[in-house]
Amino acid sequence: MKQYFKVDEWRIIEEGFNPHFNKVAESVFSLGNGRMGGRANFEEAYSGETLQGNYVAGVYYPDKTRVGWWKNGYPEYFAKVLNAANWIGIDVSLNGEQLDLAKCKVLNFRRELNMKEGYLKRNFRAVTATGKEVEVESIRINSLADDEAGAISYSIKPVNFGGYIKLTPSIDGDVVNKDANYDEKFWEEVSKHTWNDGGVLQMRTKKTGFEVATGMKYHVSVDGEPEHIEAEPVTREKYIGTEIRMEIKQGQRVTLCKYAANLSSQNHPADEMMGLTQEFLERICHKGFDAMLAEQAAAWVEKWKQNDIIIEGDAAAQQGIRFNIFQLNQTYTGEDDRLNIGPKGFTGEKYGGSTYWDTEAYCVPFYLATAPQKVSRNLLLYRYKQLGKAIENAKLLGFKDGAALYPMVTMDGTECHNEWEITFEEIHRNGAIAFAIFNYVRYTGDEQYLADYGLEVLIAISRFWAQRVNWSAQRQKYVMLGVTGPNEYENNVNNNWYTNTIAVWCMRYTLDVIGKVKSADLAKYSELKYRIGFKEEAETAHFRDIIEKMYYPYDDNLKIFLQQDNYLDKEQTLVKDLSASDRPLVQKWSWDRILRSPFIKQADVLQGLYFFEDEYDIDTIRRNYDFYEPRTVHESSLSPCVHSIIAAKLGDIERAYQFYLRTSRLDIDDYNNDTEDGCHITSMAGTWMSVVEGFGGMRVKDGMLSFDPMLPAEWKALSFKVGFRGALLNVEISKQSVVIKTDSEEAIRLKVNGSEVSVSSEASLDLER
Repeated sequence: MKQYFKVDEWRIIEEGFNPHFNKVAESVFSLGNGRMGGRANFEEAYSGETLQGNYVAGVYYPDKTRVGWWKNGYPEYFAKVLNAANWIGIDVSLNGEQLDLAKCKVLNFRRELNMKEGYLKRNFRAVTATGKEVEVESIRINSLADDEAGAISYSIKPVNFGGYIKLTPSIDGDVVNKDANYDEKFWEEVSKHTWNDGGVLQMRTKKTGFEVATGMKYHVSVDGEPEHIEAEPVTREKYIGTEIRMEIKQGQRVTLCKYAANLSSQNHPADEMMGLTQEFLERICHKGFDAMLAEQAAAWVEKWKQNDIIIEGDAAAQQGIRFNIFQLNQTYTGEDDRLNIGPKGFTGEKYGGSTYWDTEAYCVPFYLATAPQKVSRNLLLYRYKQLGKAIENAKLLGFKDGAALYPMVTMDGTECHNEWEITFEEIHRNGAIAFAIFNYVRYTGDEQYLADYGLEVLIAISRFWAQRVNWSAQRQKYVMLGVTGPNEYENNVNNNWYTNTIAVWCMRYTLDVIGKVKSADLAKYSELKYRIGFKEEAETAHFRDIIEKMYYPYDDNLKIFLQQDNYLDKEQTLVKDLSASDRPLVQKWSWDRILRSPFIKQADVLQGLYFFEDEYDIDTIRRNYDFYEPRTVHESSLSPCVHSIIAAKLGDIERAYQFYLRTSRLDIDDYNNDTEDGCHITSMAGTWMSVVEGFGGMRVKDGMLSFDPMLPAEWKALSFKVGFRGALLNVEISKQSVVIKTDSEEAIRLKVNGSEVSVSSEASLDLER
């Protein structure tokens, strides 16, 4: 854990420049708007360690899978988000000497991410190798108001010299991906056009044929007064720029405002994008940087009205939750059901920017409570529209009759994960998609979704489970062999308890939904049954037989669910007995050593107890928690939040608090030594869950919200907002009371600490703790 950034409730602040932490800072200070985004690379040249990254949502490349040998059913490619044209570049030359902080003496440096208003600001004073001292200030936004736009205000002042300065704003499409399997560049130039104050570069991806037009326009001022300066366009392959040469006096401040646009062929006709980009640039340039900055602040005011969580008395905890909420809102807006949430969002290229089960298990609850209903519905529709591909994926592995296996990693529904123990074995992902349908309907009451889309997905998933199990004559039970559970530090195990449990739950839920849809709309059910060839009597009978006869590993002595059949054969060392030099295991140990150890990467049995807590008494949950948590190294970003929520449920507030700090500050404090690759966006939704479901105790039961609130000793008060079925509730928790307010004109029925109460807009509900 590192404490590199300053603690501030609304800002992330870096004071002083440490090149060793630059890539971490580039991740943490990233900007996005749901449509485009990028890392906090410097505008001017930088020859030190950096991971350059600008990304356009939905644009990807099928990079050929790189493996030593092939297996039947193996994905042919690994789809990855592409590093797109770099639009932020502003090269600076001072009397012929390039400004590069890696070659300067940095006298002071400050970088600030303002989360309240949505901008990145950087100030520094530096001395070049020849003694020229300069002051620089840059402010950058990715606009929420115009989600295909970005803008930069870049000011430079010579402190101890005068002379010629050359500024070169540019668009550079000659970019690479760090994780290119064969060091290939993925973009080809289509066309470019330049003019004295800007230009447009249009690029096309190889194979997939996405086209993106990236354009820029700028204006220059000196000491606040507009300057009309002669400029010369510069072009080369995959690059456009404009050289601005001017004489400047000591102490004068030159400001270049650069406006940029990224238009994608996903949203515009490719043959019209050059002209559309020019028109777009004219419009935003006419508004001006100050107006765009004001629009950005206003857009974030609206976001924070529903999303903000206020923690009193603990600035580090407050900064952590706001950072997580900020990044989630930068990453996904829910406006486009073709898009999903990559594990790194717009902060890096690791994991390919693809869709994982993280979305359904962690992100859906966040968007259900903090965004309009269509946002979470679009996340479900994303999977529904890929059902055909999920059936094809299962067919490649030998399944039939409409069984579906959703991919572990995907862009368009095709499986593209390239590790066999995950691709073939981590099949519990199917269950998370079914659970998201259940969670959505439970929260919204939108049962029509089941008839229109949900049941078709549930039947296909249940068909997979029915074929994936096999009958054990020895046990006289159904078993599930050769799987990888959520704990990826065990591969190819038999009867992972979580996988067996969620498979049975899926089939049980499918039977329940069949009954509901038949009762509500028999005609629609009959049409679905005919279209997918569902043999109701035979298939549901098989589902019921598996439900009744599934095997679950259990230890009678410890009275715990076994993570898998042979888990107790491992030498039961605890995490507290590990040397600090061994952590993180994934960076220090061989894979063989990890697989033979008892150490758990993330919640596994406990993931099931989190999902299905109502099926188990509190003593059962406590026994399993007390056994498995001491063996868990939390080297997955998805782990601390589940442990925090369960600890809160068990009344262990101090442990819940410690896990909350770990999940909320995972990237800010670089807990796992991997923030430089990008932030852990999907797990950030788990941070929100830790507060609202953990300390707020929020659940949905019998069609109403329920709260069992508690406060860590470190907090004076906690307040958060949740949207529920058209109403917005504000929950305020202090040491003395719980106050709940709503904007609903009709009274809302709730449960607080087990008692049913009513709250309306006429008066808030105030309960003594």
